[in-house]
Amino acid sequence: MSSRPLLSLLLLGMAACSPGEPAASAPSVPRADDSGRRETAVFAGGCFWSVEANFEAIPGVVAAVSGFAGGATANPSYDQVVRGGTGHLEAVQVTFDPARISYRQLVDRFWLTIDPTDPDGQFCDQGPSYATAVFAGPAQKADAEASRRAAAARIGASRFVTPVRDSVRFWPADAAHQDFARRNPARYGGYSRFCGRTARLRAVWGEA
Repeated sequence: MSSRPLLSLLLLGMAACSPGEPAASAPSVPRADDSGRRETAVFAGGCFWSVEANFEAIPGVVAAVSGFAGGATANPSYDQVVRGGTGHLEAVQVTFDPARISYRQLVDRFWLTIDPTDPDGQFCDQGPSYATAVFAGPAQKADAEASRRAAAARIGASRFVTPVRDSVRFWPADAAHQDFARRNPARYGGYSRFCGRTARLRAVWGEA
């Protein structure tokens, strides 16, 4: 094997959505508490590193926790999910203050951070566990569906494959997977560039 393919394989291994050696855990950054009210929402958008980081940057979001949703296996491990067979997707549970940001606004923003035309994963992370979905509770379903229709109209309903699914139990991942982008900025930056996230999102959504 020539050095160039070997280098590519090494870079791919470093860029994959896998934490490698566990990093020291760090406490979440405290968020302002305006109203004292809390609601939760669950989104699957491919690698949960990116979904978590995107939501944590939004004012009104109190916390974002990486984990798994949508499968039948109780309390699955990361290795179980990525091997396949559990039915789970990598997902993020978002806790937010509804006095500062609405559920509909969160869903609207979520679409712009993923490629909803890809049924098999996201960017360089491909496979069943990296599929996308909005998991909506009964009180959230109408807003989620309305947001989906509006987003799909922008890029063509026939191309838009990300579903709104009924809410299910969310299982948090272990500490090595939490706040990965914040705790490992160099590695996350390399992963994001390698996967071509920015270019692909621009191709799907334009400059929005």
